[in-house]
Amino acid sequence: MIVSQGTQSQNISPEEIKATNEKYNNLLATLKRLVHVAIAFSGGVDSSFLLAAAREALGDKAVGITIDSPALPRHELEDAIEIARLVGARHIIVQSAEIESEVKQNPVNRCYFCKKAEFGAIIEKAKSLGIRYVLDGSNADDLMDYRPGRKAIDELQVLSPLLEAGLTKAEIREFSRTLNLPTWDKPAYACLFSRIPYGQDIRLEDLERVEKGEKFFIDKGFRTIRVRCHHDLARIEVAATDRMKLLEEPLASEITQALKSMGFQYVTLDIQGYRMGSLNEAIGPTKSKCSGENHG
Repeated sequence: MIVSQGTQSQNISPEEIKATNEKYNNLLATLKRLVHVAIAFSGGVDSSFLLAAAREALGDKAVGITIDSPALPRHELEDAIEIARLVGARHIIVQSAEIESEVKQNPVNRCYFCKKAEFGAIIEKAKSLGIRYVLDGSNADDLMDYRPGRKAIDELQVLSPLLEAGLTKAEIREFSRTLNLPTWDKPAYACLFSRIPYGQDIRLEDLERVEKGEKFFIDKGFRTIRVRCHHDLARIEVAATDRMKLLEEPLASEITQALKSMGFQYVTLDIQGYRMGSLNEAIGPTKSKCSGENHG
């Protein structure tokens, strides 16, 4: 499922390379001091890089833990399994079939309750393995976004070594490319909860049809896709360069037929195209972005 778009990395000066390499060396030094770590591992760009770096620094003392919940699409779980295998790290999947009541109600700070539950489960699993430190993949760019989940991470004393090292998303992608990680140019993804507008209850049947809908587009070759679920209306977001493609026949009719077969009554195209955290637009300009690797 992981696809490389083959884009070229930006030109980096020798000074920038030296500074960035220092960040990487500092990251490895930090990981070595922790001795034994569990990483909240989604298979996205940040957590994959962190798992690879931890594996380099600590060998078998680095463990990836993935929460398999209704928020996680099957193709993302498959990616996580494959990345852990490529990195050679131990990978543990913790099943979580329930949607927490606070999450189900879908308030604007839903991410806080979700992260609290997920990281709580990871911490519990780590303790059972004798692991003291749990890490997440937050990076330096995340401080600029609206991230209610960050509060939960801080409260649970989860460590964020990428952020501590000052590594940006661009630098993480560049290092990932150097390490031959197929996630280096993987599009930003988000948990399925981010497809449901705030205030609209999160239901399993809605998550299922969103997942099926997005998988349909992925199979058609779209790399950036969101199917926003407004009750019986599907609002499709794709990259700006792909918008006109959706209106061409026979694809337009195939899309309509496919999404209606999944339970949507109305199928619409958002002419603004994909933008991170579009559902946050309803809660004001200061909260226009949300989540760590979970860019909605």
